Amino acid sequence: MDLTQFMPVFGNFAFMILAFVVALSVIVAIHEYGHYIVARWCGIHADVFSLGFGPVIYQRTDARGTVWQVAALPLGGYVKFLGDANAASVGSDGSVDAADARRTMAGAPLWARTLTVAAGPVFNFILAIAIFTGSIMYQGRVADPFTIGDIRPLPAQFQSDLRAGDVLLSVEGIVFSDPERQVPLLDLLPVQERLTYQITREGRSMAVEGPYPMPPLISALAPRSAADNAGLRIGDVITAVDGDPIFGFPQLQDKVISAQGAPLNLTIWRGGQDLDVTLSPRITDEPQPDGGFAQTYRIGIVGDLMFTPQTETVGLIAAGRLGAEGLWNTATTSLSALRHIIIGQISTCNLSGPVGIAETSGSMARQGTQSFIWFIGALSAAVGLINLFPIPVLDGGHLMFYAYEAVTRRKPSDRAVQVFMFIGLALILTMMSFTILNDTILCR
Repeated sequence: MDLTQFMPVFGNFAFMILAFVVALSVIVAIHEYGHYIVARWCGIHADVFSLGFGPVIYQRTDARGTVWQVAALPLGGYVKFLGDANAASVGSDGSVDAADARRTMAGAPLWARTLTVAAGPVFNFILAIAIFTGSIMYQGRVADPFTIGDIRPLPAQFQSDLRAGDVLLSVEGIVFSDPERQVPLLDLLPVQERLTYQITREGRSMAVEGPYPMPPLISALAPRSAADNAGLRIGDVITAVDGDPIFGFPQLQDKVISAQGAPLNLTIWRGGQDLDVTLSPRITDEPQPDGGFAQTYRIGIVGDLMFTPQTETVGLIAAGRLGAEGLWNTATTSLSALRHIIIGQISTCNLSGPVGIAETSGSMARQGTQSFIWFIGALSAAVGLINLFPIPVLDGGHLMFYAYEAVTRRKPSDRAVQVFMFIGLALILTMMSFTILNDTILCR
């Protein structure tokens, strides 16, 4: 048996695991650092800051007496505060005398404990906003007037007379005067092989010929989608479906929807070579502007214009506002999806567990550094949101206990906390088992 045949599979698996560990480690480190630093500001001492669980690989003790360590199982992390009976900060180990009680979680004022617990999710949200903001500043926004940047590599039938630096005025009489409305304007164009572009070049107005502005070009892949699993790549151009030539992304969408899940034979242009790929569209629950979801068939690709528009810099304040909006949209869409799953309006396949997240990590990393960093931001937002759920074991469960304490002026009994923690842990393990089953069997 030739063992080299297994190398591509092993390489992809190793890459997926590495991407997952990197993404998770960044998110966990930020989350736990939020707990640690706010606790320190509030006068609570941390004995241990651990990235990972299990056997310790590396550790050092800082000047404040906190042990910083990296453990062998990179599936989470924790901060163990002075006097805690365990890493979940439930109960006391009885080792702290009265003089040091204020430096423990159990002995700290309610406001200090509340800020410390809430800091983990808040730091996840801050990371998400920072990443979204940085991505927006890096990408910039479409310049006004709408000016063509680089022409993307395309097969011969998609070549045009357009050049970098041309100012695009209109296509078939449809004016491109508002850069932010470029994609909606495409809906008004006839989907045909050749169109007339009105441009300004070096101060002279002229008309040139070109293909439909949005060819069947792959600019992004949905992780774990039919296209992703079939090995399609960013930059691929789909030139034919079931032998029928196509020249516009809307034609591809129509072919996918009309197939109703039946296999499609795609002809792919990749760097000058033609490839044949067969895949089957899948039903996808897509969020709608009204907050609901609609089911449609998709193969999991995103299209783009045949050229990159020139961009201009976005200021920090404007980018920060858009980054905060990105966090808000991520949170509201996630909560809406969860609600629709609970009431049975969309499939439970929209829930992913560790296996699905690992596969998504690998897929996004393969699409490039920028896509992977954006994914870390989105995942950080999701982790922060989930941790605020009022489930014992999660940060939201601790905050629920603190809310009870604030209202009743007394802490819940240790027995009650332990019972609720057991229930919360059972619920989390049940959900994790279900999502793993989803990822590996039910939704394949």
